Amino acid sequence: MKTGKIFSLILAIAMLTAFRSHAQKPVVVIESTLKLGPFKEEVFFYGFAAGDKLVFDFEEENDKEVKEVEITELPASSKFLDYKTKKIKEKTINIANTGIYKFRFANGILPRVCKFSIRRIPANESTQNFNTTVYTRTVDDTLYSNDKESYIDKSDTVATNLQDRNVKLQAGTGSGLNKSNFNFLLDENTIAWSYYIYTDDAGKKLYEEAAKKLAEDPIKTKFQQFGPLATEAHGDNSYLKKLETGKQINFWVVEGENADLFMNGAQFKFIKKGTIFNDFSKMPYRKGSLYFCFSNPSTTEPVNITVKITSLHINEVLKTRAIRQILSIRPKTEMYLKN
Repeated sequence: MKTGKIFSLILAIAMLTAFRSHAQKPVVVIESTLKLGPFKEEVFFYGFAAGDKLVFDFEEENDKEVKEVEITELPASSKFLDYKTKKIKEKTINIANTGIYKFRFANGILPRVCKFSIRRIPANESTQNFNTTVYTRTVDDTLYSNDKESYIDKSDTVATNLQDRNVKLQAGTGSGLNKSNFNFLLDENTIAWSYYIYTDDAGKKLYEEAAKKLAEDPIKTKFQQFGPLATEAHGDNSYLKKLETGKQINFWVVEGENADLFMNGAQFKFIKKGTIFNDFSKMPYRKGSLYFCFSNPSTTEPVNITVKITSLHINEVLKTRAIRQILSIRPKTEMYLKN
């Protein structure tokens, strides 16, 4: 024999020996006989490793048809399905991913006796001893609802000049013309409010001077455009001052039916009162309808009253977002592999 031919023969024998040494032996997963009653269905679960070759054999002992035989990769990927079958010989499925496979046998009207076997050919030695047993455990199954909720994306404090009111009162003659009131409304988001009352030009001048000083103040910039009362309501120095001379009046801040009681000369409740030439104040949180009530204590001179009211309220910008809420938690059984 020529040297070249001898060398080729030796190389072929070496390659065959190497292939045989690396090829993995088939592993029997199950060999069993199955009795199927009329309209019965039996299922089996086994695990396979990625790279396996699944080899399946099936035969009905009396050469009778079985309604369905199916192999499914969980959760729901059918890999093989045969109808009205008597025999399946070495059906091979390549396993792409490690997982659990369901083997389903469904029968028709007459009982059947079947033999089946399942083998796996591992891809390499590392999965030769792969555990094909499928285990079960109980876990919590949580059911959620997908809803939407509103939330405050941002909020700003905004000033509103509510009133700039003039009230004229006659001298105290006993006819009731020396009394008056008016109503104003604070909205739901009001956090504070303030007022300024004056009766003559001196009080007006004080307000204008305070507004000028405020506009020139480099620190108080937040509410400058709204004037001294916005700054007063915010709790800062508004530059307003109290007068010691001028025409004097009595005033009350009341709510509800107390305004009518005041006008009728009956006893009434009040939030604040004063006898003043001019007055200003920050008032605490209120909402809804309030009244200013006035009386002229002079028996000889009428009086003109100017009332300014400013409120601070929160301006909210709302947006919506998706939320998940737990509706129920209940136990469920799941299958798993221990590899």
